[in-house]
Amino acid sequence: MIAKENNFAYIDGANLYKGIASLGWKLDYLRFRVWLREKYSVERAYIFIGLVAKHKNLYTYLQESGFTLVFKETVYSGTGEVKGNCDVDMVLGAVRDAYENVYEKAVIVSGDGDYAGLIVFLINKKKMKAIICPGNNCSILLKRTNAPIVYLAPQKERLCLKEKAPDEDGTS
Repeated sequence: MIAKENNFAYIDGANLYKGIASLGWKLDYLRFRVWLREKYSVERAYIFIGLVAKHKNLYTYLQESGFTLVFKETVYSGTGEVKGNCDVDMVLGAVRDAYENVYEKAVIVSGDGDYAGLIVFLINKKKMKAIICPGNNCSILLKRTNAPIVYLAPQKERLCLKEKAPDEDGTS
């Protein structure tokens, strides 16, 4: 019997959503959570996300899919765009948990170069498992860390949200 690792995932929610959208498909978060558990032994998966009241159904779905949500208060830009910059909260969470030794390895889900310092820290602490890049573009700053990088694009068939065909369940 192979012992399972106790790994944690730290997910930049906006980066994950936008990265998958740039590929032209929608992510099935429940399948993604199972994939994280099976492929990377992720026991706890945190999604750092801005809190917007109209998305409460999404938040419920994410929690039911097995994610732990970490909310950031949002503000609106001059153009009305919602901003909920979660980078610092995600870095602090991963570093805190590393110092408290609550996980074996970290999986970072983002292609954002702002996390390069975190990746270097995790590598030095021997706490880095992999970077999962949601889109086709992963920052050169992340690539320079030499951490393992996995792209979600090749996982489309496994992780994309399958749209239900009309009348598939006998309803119209």
